Amino acid sequence: MTKKLNLGVIGIDHGHIFDMLDEMLKEGCSCNYFWTEGNPLTLKEFEKKYPNIERKENKEEILNDSSIDMILISSVPVDRATHSINALKAGKDVMVDKPGCTNLNQLNNLKKTVKETGKIWSINFSERFHVAAVAKAEELVSEGKIGKVKQTIGTGPHRQGNYERPNWFYDRKSYGGIITDIGSHQIHQFLVFTNSDEAKINHALIENMTKKEMPGFQDFGEVNLTGNGGHGYVRLDWFTPDALPTWGDGRLLILGDKGFIEIRKYTDLAKSEKGNHLFLANNDQVKYIDCSNIKLPYFSNLINDVSNRTETACSQELTYLSMELAIKAQEQAEKK
Repeated sequence: MTKKLNLGVIGIDHGHIFDMLDEMLKEGCSCNYFWTEGNPLTLKEFEKKYPNIERKENKEEILNDSSIDMILISSVPVDRATHSINALKAGKDVMVDKPGCTNLNQLNNLKKTVKETGKIWSINFSERFHVAAVAKAEELVSEGKIGKVKQTIGTGPHRQGNYERPNWFYDRKSYGGIITDIGSHQIHQFLVFTNSDEAKINHALIENMTKKEMPGFQDFGEVNLTGNGGHGYVRLDWFTPDALPTWGDGRLLILGDKGFIEIRKYTDLAKSEKGNHLFLANNDQVKYIDCSNIKLPYFSNLINDVSNRTETACSQELTYLSMELAIKAQEQAEKK
């Protein structure tokens, strides 16, 4: 039996908290309280959008509330592991924004805490879980539409823009580095589509091309990986031009031995400013699929997992490995 969860929010420093919370509310969950440190740039919008969610003066009030089942966390990245561990120890399951942690020591402590508490620590990899075209691609791959997947090519472009940014955005220790932060999305998808449960990092690189005056900022990164199920290439950047109608033309190419799938996640320059475009080519057909009305399965699956202590939204080991590889690739790139 699946119950509708009562949620608490700790940390709203990143705007991803809006999509995380909205999707859970759509599934029938409730949320009465939030806590965040200081006055992040998201605060005014959060309070306007959710006027009935009360801000608590200290996070312990939320952690000690026995009526709360799950904590949603989108604090400054470096603080997410500590908030997650505290929530897990308080008997709460956790959905945390990516990156769920920023170094291997944090990850090891999280593994230990999950084992001790038996609670779920789920990272909201939004470029998979919030993109309907990716969900459709998973379905097509599982049906064998492109044969065995041999390689993924994932791009994670972002726009710097002229927006006001918090100081942590430019501080390497705070956000974890471009591969840990953004690259964890693409590394996660590489593992999913190649069905790899182990992988090695062949090459990793980071650069700061545009903001030399901010040495902690990284605006370009790339990673090449080989897994026990296939290969992966990841490219990340903060170079999205101002004229593009969205923050980034994120794409995913999934190459199989009998065809390929291309996903244009957020826009299609040739067709539409909207997202969720999927192109399938195999030995039988070449087909375009508009995925905009396809249901996102992650959120309902996660609610089911919390209620029934199952593991359908995303396995805990896959979550760990996605972050481990991202952090190790970041470290490898920074040694050069």
